[in-house]
Amino acid sequence: MKALSQNRRHPMVGVALLLLGLLLTGGLYSLASNINSASAYSQAEYTSADNIADGEALFNANCASCHGIGATGGPAGPSLIGVGAASVDFQVGTGRMPLQMSGPQGAQKPVQFGEEQTMQLAAYVHSLGTGPTIPEEEYLDADHADVNLARGGDLFRVNCAMCHSASAGGGALTRGKYAPSLHGVSEQHIYEAMVTGPQNMPVFSDTNLTPEDKRDVIAYLKEFESQGHPGGASLGSLGPVAEGLFVWTAGLALIIGFMVWITSRAN
Repeated sequence: MKALSQNRRHPMVGVALLLLGLLLTGGLYSLASNINSASAYSQAEYTSADNIADGEALFNANCASCHGIGATGGPAGPSLIGVGAASVDFQVGTGRMPLQMSGPQGAQKPVQFGEEQTMQLAAYVHSLGTGPTIPEEEYLDADHADVNLARGGDLFRVNCAMCHSASAGGGALTRGKYAPSLHGVSEQHIYEAMVTGPQNMPVFSDTNLTPEDKRDVIAYLKEFESQGHPGGASLGSLGPVAEGLFVWTAGLALIIGFMVWITSRAN
């Protein structure tokens, strides 16, 4: 006890206590995050040994040239260890991967793999390191009894509209990048985009938006999409400025056309 009392004023004691506090805080945060995310995802067939083996064969034949054997990364592609099944399902399921050409970001295009092959690729990558998994159907149900459309709209406008626009029609970003339109995107891919943060999109973990929050956002987007454009042509859904400019330009062109027609007949 005497030795402890003498050493408690040692200059390294404060550093040791700080490191211990950081380690404890980080461990508790990691545990809480894992508990939160576990409630949102399903351990389905993408964890079976057969699917993992089939996925590895598909990966080596189609993806390893960029991402390297074992998905450890290479000059043409990043490591995929730890990205999770949700990232693969989103990138491959929307046709963004495999890349058609290099550019500021991967563009959506026709899907190259079927649903089963996509699941097998996701199973293989998931087996290499933990990450976001494919969400459960409960959190993709836009007609769920607990859905709150008003809250979903608020969350979308606060977190998403600055890039995807208030109409979810997409928008331009810097250096040739863009936020894609969310119309026609499946509920599963919207959810997976939120938890994986593809391209320039930030990651919305369950500590930022709970699975229920994500479901509300999805439900709002689907309700908004179902309304169509009752006022006529959408004109890019850019709002009254774009609509006014269109009317002004079209009206001015029409007036000039009439003037030319009238003067030509008078001559």
